[in-house]
Amino acid sequence: MADTATADKNMTPPDTMRAWVLGDPQELTLKEKPVPVPGKAEVLVRIDAVAICATDLEILSYGTPALIEGGPPFNKNFTPGHEYMGTVAALGPGVDEFEIGDRVTVEIHAGCGQCKRCRMGMYTSCHNYGLNYGDKDKGHRANGFTTNGGFAEYAVNNVNTLIRVPDHMSDEEATLVVTAGTSMYGLTELGGLVAGESVVVIGPGPIGLLAVAVAKALGASPVILVGTRESRNEIGRQLGADYVINAREEDVVARVKELTGKGADYVVDCAGTETTVNQSVHMTNRGGRICLAAFPKSAVSFDLGALAVNNIYLYGIRGEGRSATHRAMAFMAEKRFDASLVHTHTFALEELPTALKYAKERIDDAIKVVVSTRPDAPNGAKK
Repeated sequence: MADTATADKNMTPPDTMRAWVLGDPQELTLKEKPVPVPGKAEVLVRIDAVAICATDLEILSYGTPALIEGGPPFNKNFTPGHEYMGTVAALGPGVDEFEIGDRVTVEIHAGCGQCKRCRMGMYTSCHNYGLNYGDKDKGHRANGFTTNGGFAEYAVNNVNTLIRVPDHMSDEEATLVVTAGTSMYGLTELGGLVAGESVVVIGPGPIGLLAVAVAKALGASPVILVGTRESRNEIGRQLGADYVINAREEDVVARVKELTGKGADYVVDCAGTETTVNQSVHMTNRGGRICLAAFPKSAVSFDLGALAVNNIYLYGIRGEGRSATHRAMAFMAEKRFDASLVHTHTFALEELPTALKYAKERIDDAIKVVVSTRPDAPNGAKK
């Protein structure tokens, strides 16, 4: 399946490439840009496919959390997009960890390596986020956030952000490693999940559905999904949910306690509303953990006292830190779960505006929408 991606070891990148550039909010234009040149500890990746994330939609509308040249990303020749995979097309000086022709998928963040958080391994919380421009270059980069991203034909990546893609894996599935890695990070590195503990996932979006898959693969029991769309709930069942609760038809908190006894050991809130935050608090067992994987758009009121008296731990996750994507890839490569179940649509690069519309408006029940730069390749876009 990977013949077209690995056969050519003499790939010569062009001087220019097609790339979508953000102007004013919601204004994307397909332009010609110079192909970037990899520096020390970097490679040039020919982007073969890129998935659309909800955060991409927020960047296009509001700018945050992107930070370009110390401010909002609008009208700065910025190319967004961060969940991409591709083929190594050129090597920076001294790079011997990869070869030209290797298929790779990417993490988003490469920390500065020198701040307190990076030295702890928490590079997604790098204190030098966004300080990678002009005279203030501190070494941090987050492709599609603080540097140019994947809605283009080429991008430069630090070698620390690359993960090899197995031959049997399609381009589209490889773009989902970041999403699965985010769920992995929340449950393992930050959450400390061990086999046999119960997990509730609220919200069957891409991260929520893959949180179900990761939790099940890690041995959680039972794994409970809370959602309102039956089509997505069914995908959750296929990915390993032992029980599915329709929030429109049942008392979610009462049902979770019925299924778990005294409440869940872990709750992963992938909806991010005042209602779901409070449901999370009241369905979590004493000493349990709540992971906020979605962010409320405004301040919310919730039962802080219940957290305190029940020793419940509340934490948020941002991205896919501590190499969680490498573990997610290991699970996906071994077919511990089928991440491709959340991929619903693929469009060509020039059709990005349509792809974004499908993702934003959930047209045709879109879940994960992928954009391909080579839709006719054997392991490329599926029509």
